[in-house]
Amino acid sequence: MNTSADNLQARAVDVRIGDGMFYVVLSDGREIGVPYNWFWRLEGATREALLNWRLIGTGQGIHWEELDEDISIEGLLRGKPEP
Repeated sequence: MNTSADNLQARAVDVRIGDGMFYVVLSDGREIGVPYNWFWRLEGATREALLNWRLIGTGQGIHWEELDEDISIEGLLRGKPEP
């Protein structure tokens, strides 16, 4: 996996909620799919709660207020699920 600093600088510009995973659209044109089971708060959440997200830090992360979950884009690009 290529994890150069340039590849980790991309910011999120949108999030799409799917079945079994969410998709993050990045500022450099990439889109990454992330399974909900990487994050226990997301895995057990209702679709309504999952749809209630917002970008934080000018796209450096995603926040779900109702679920008390913050996910960094850099962590997603490194392929690191929640411990």
